[in-house]
Amino acid sequence: MIELEGVPELIDPVMVAAFEGWNDAGDAASTAVAHLEREWKGEVFAALDAEDYYDFQVNRPTVFMDSGVRKITWPTTRLSVVRIGGEKPRDLVLVRGIEPSMRWRSFCNELLGFAHELGVELVVILGALLGDTPHTRPVPISGTTSDADLARRMDLEETKYEGPTGIVGVLQEACTHAGVPAVSLWAAVPHYVSQPPNPKATLALLNRLEDLLDLRIPLGELPEDARAWQVGVDQLAAEDSEVAEYVQTLEEARDTAELPEATGEAIAREFERYLRRRDGGGPSSGGHATADGGEGGPYRKDGPGGRTRPPKPPRPEAEADDADGADDGQSSED
Repeated sequence: MIELEGVPELIDPVMVAAFEGWNDAGDAASTAVAHLEREWKGEVFAALDAEDYYDFQVNRPTVFMDSGVRKITWPTTRLSVVRIGGEKPRDLVLVRGIEPSMRWRSFCNELLGFAHELGVELVVILGALLGDTPHTRPVPISGTTSDADLARRMDLEETKYEGPTGIVGVLQEACTHAGVPAVSLWAAVPHYVSQPPNPKATLALLNRLEDLLDLRIPLGELPEDARAWQVGVDQLAAEDSEVAEYVQTLEEARDTAELPEATGEAIAREFERYLRRRDGGGPSSGGHATADGGEGGPYRKDGPGGRTRPPKPPRPEAEADDADGADDGQSSED
């Protein structure tokens, strides 16, 4: 660990982490943490030594000019802290970086060492994966944990996933073994429009984080960016009958499924969020994880012009099964 500044004294701290790479479809998760840093003016106080965890031929350093002097930014993971004001102030420890290339257990142990030193009471890890979800509907968000008691207290799913995992799953399991309460929040990004950014998925993650931590997050221009993103994708889909037909198939499967967005509990959460905002309050390479634990990419290319097209839709009965298990799919990646 490279300490950039003295470790601050924190109030009821919660660690919120996200990592670029396999667990960050559409850059939705890492952008969410970057938004928190920007809106609350986070102060970086520590960074992991890039030499310990990154292959620089995979994640290359970048050169930039600073007052006429060439400097290098190394790929790493940095920790910052933000203070949320109000009647009951609290702190967030924000962890933002890149999925490490090596020594994952040491990587997690180092982060957990800092969490212990700072008195972190809960670790929330954000992730995003590719799924069979239409861009025209609310972004499915699943909250999962390995702790049965925490699942009951915070209305989360207890993860039962088996299969390939990324740093999000490894860090959550490390937290469990260390006795640190940990939660993963997953956003499902439409696999047919996976190119970053995806402000709609970022906004959905932040809304779910608000509900989980019972705080108000300033959203800035994110709601407008999310609307503009959806309008743009609508226009692209309208230009290709095959894409439009595929999106309609996903919509029908989604609308006939019993989804959290349609439950009274979800409506109550939305109303509570409205009250918080009304009352005010304190201030990749290599593909991505998919709902089945594999890897996915953006549109496939075909034809001499390289036109982008989605994969062929699955059989209706298989797709209905996927829709029924949409939340389980999100929890599968932790």
